[in-house]
Amino acid sequence: MPFVTTPIQGLYVFEPRLFVDERGYFYESFNLKQFSEATGFEGNFVQDNHSYSTYGVMRGLHLQLPPNAQSKLVRVVNGEVYDVAVDVRKKSPTYGQHFGVNLSAENKKQFFIPQGFAHGFVVLSESAELLYKCDNYYAPQSESGLLYNDKDLNIDWKVSADKMLVSGKDLLLKTLKETEINF
Repeated sequence: MPFVTTPIQGLYVFEPRLFVDERGYFYESFNLKQFSEATGFEGNFVQDNHSYSTYGVMRGLHLQLPPNAQSKLVRVVNGEVYDVAVDVRKKSPTYGQHFGVNLSAENKKQFFIPQGFAHGFVVLSESAELLYKCDNYYAPQSESGLLYNDKDLNIDWKVSADKMLVSGKDLLLKTLKETEINF
């Protein structure tokens, strides 16, 4: 499986090998053995989530705190999003840095986001559907997050602020400096 490293340790972009012919295409979207060998991931995915959103919808930046932290493997099966992970591991040399990647049904890339990262995306196409695997169950008592437009993070979301649709809950999130995170 072709995994591309990113400037932030632990984040990987998976670019699958496509087998294309006149009938269509085939690709292996997940193989635990190869995934673990490439990323060092030793967990087990226990929950799959499916999200549908329209253009400009911003979801994030979300995370779950220990002991219910989650790693995620994200892919888009319809449309396109700009997907971002922010390093919130306090002892990491890249603490507070982010990495983003365009994920689309067309490019079939997947983004592996380990525990210790906040995650969010914005929809770039008319609509988009994401599928993502999690290595821990959703635990509302462990929910946390960062304000998507934190000036210190300075994330270019690829969609103008006046075109974004952000939930009231996400608008209440605080900046990285204001958020207590125990990673």
